[in-house]
Amino acid sequence: MAKNPQPKLLIVLLPILLLSVIRSCSAAGGVAIYWGQNGNEGTLSETCATGKYTYVSIAFLNKFGNGQTPELNLAGHCNPASKGC
Repeated sequence: MAKNPQPKLLIVLLPILLLSVIRSCSAAGGVAIYWGQNGNEGTLSETCATGKYTYVSIAFLNKFGNGQTPELNLAGHCNPASKGC
């Protein structure tokens, strides 16, 4: 019987979500940017290091729920199928 990876994913993502909410409540007026499938915005490290953004939204979780193994699709940056993320 296969183990369900979703509880582990929730354990990792829940603290991040809580910190995001706390941070957003204390830092009004910050600039946000979407970082994900384009690849033209440079690496995540480069984007964060610019100092231009208070928030960097990372996307795209394209498979989740219904017992599926969650899959992150950052086309243009890495290949999750080859565990390159």
